[in-house]
Amino acid sequence: MDKQKRIAYKLYREKTINRIQKKVLLLGLDNQINPYIFLNTRFLIAIFIFLVSLFAFKYGYIIAPIISVLFYILFEIMILDLKIKRRAKKLEDEAIFFFEILGLTLESNKHLKGALELTTRNIDSELSSEFKKSLEEIKLGKSFTECLISMKDRIPSDSINSIILNLTESSIFGNNITETLNNQLDYLRDKKLLSVKAEINKLPTKISVISVLFFVPLMLLIILAPVLLEFLLN
Repeated sequence: MDKQKRIAYKLYREKTINRIQKKVLLLGLDNQINPYIFLNTRFLIAIFIFLVSLFAFKYGYIIAPIISVLFYILFEIMILDLKIKRRAKKLEDEAIFFFEILGLTLESNKHLKGALELTTRNIDSELSSEFKKSLEEIKLGKSFTECLISMKDRIPSDSINSIILNLTESSIFGNNITETLNNQLDYLRDKKLLSVKAEINKLPTKISVISVLFFVPLMLLIILAPVLLEFLLN
């Protein structure tokens, strides 16, 4: 692994490596991607594509750089960005139920850390696992506040990070988090509702595209079939 790290630092700027490391963290606890292997693999494949394109096409000296750059950009989008976007949506869907239960727990147990421990024990979800990880870090010597702050680096959703920030402030200053938590939950519900409405609004367009691609040619074939048969027979 040290070898992969040394190679990556020779090929890339530290700023680029840090950016990829942050994206890999956002993939969550179950992520198996190593940032250094990712960077080195992308570089080697891009070089391979460049060489193959250079000799495979007539105008390879023009096509090879274009294909290589497109691969270089799309590789990160497909492997990291799209997964991060899907994970953010999944976490936001889980967040509504998780924070509802946390809010109810806080009403009976005013201690935030105890409420989180009770909530994570009774909910099995990816968001719950993230909080479990933070609570486990406390046993290793970190403070509760530090664990919540470091957790934000693993969460790709600004909405959830805003709630975590409020939890952090409540832990530091002893504020009542229940009302703020309810306001954040209302925002998450409205956001999900708007997302569903947006998907519904896209349905007529999707249906129109399907109709153009499949049904219209089929209808034309049915209408013109007698004429075509007569033409072929004559």
